[in-house]
Amino acid sequence: MTESFTPKPISASRITLSQLMHPEHANLLGNVHGGWIMKLADEAGALSCMRHAHNKVVTVAIDSMTFRQPIKLGDLVILNSEVTYTGRTSMEATVEVVAENPITGERTHTNTAYLVYVALDDEGCPTAVPPVKGETEADERKMELARERQARRLKQQ
Repeated sequence: MTESFTPKPISASRITLSQLMHPEHANLLGNVHGGWIMKLADEAGALSCMRHAHNKVVTVAIDSMTFRQPIKLGDLVILNSEVTYTGRTSMEATVEVVAENPITGERTHTNTAYLVYVALDDEGCPTAVPPVKGETEADERKMELARERQARRLKQQ
C-alpha cells in the first residue's frame, strides 16, 4: 500500500525530558554513567519519532555520542529532541543533552546525539513515515546536515 503524507514540521516532533541525577545513576567519582545518558537519549529520540510518525519505532543506529563535559550527581539532565531527517520508513532524531545545576541554574551542553529509528506497523513491519519540513532557516540547515549524516551512514553499509 502506497501512502501519501502531508509533511510535518520539525517543531511537531519536539520533546523535552528532564530527570534529576541520583546516586544510582553515578559512578564512584560522582559522574553520571554514560550508559544512563545513552538510555535517556534513546528514549527522547524514540518519543520524537513516535510523535512524528504516530507509530511504534525501533532504534536502528546511534551515531557518535561524545561526552564533552561530565554530568554530576544532583544535576538536572535535560534532553531536547526533534526529528531532523525522514526517509521512507526511517527517521533521525537529534537529541541535545544539557546538564543544569538546579541550585545555581548554570547549564552546560554536554553532548548532542543523532539516533536513527524505523517506524513499525501493528504487525511489527517497517511502515512509511511522513516527510519532515523546516519552518525556519535554522530548521532547513538542521535538515541539510541530517541528510549529509544519512548519506555517510548509507556509505558505511
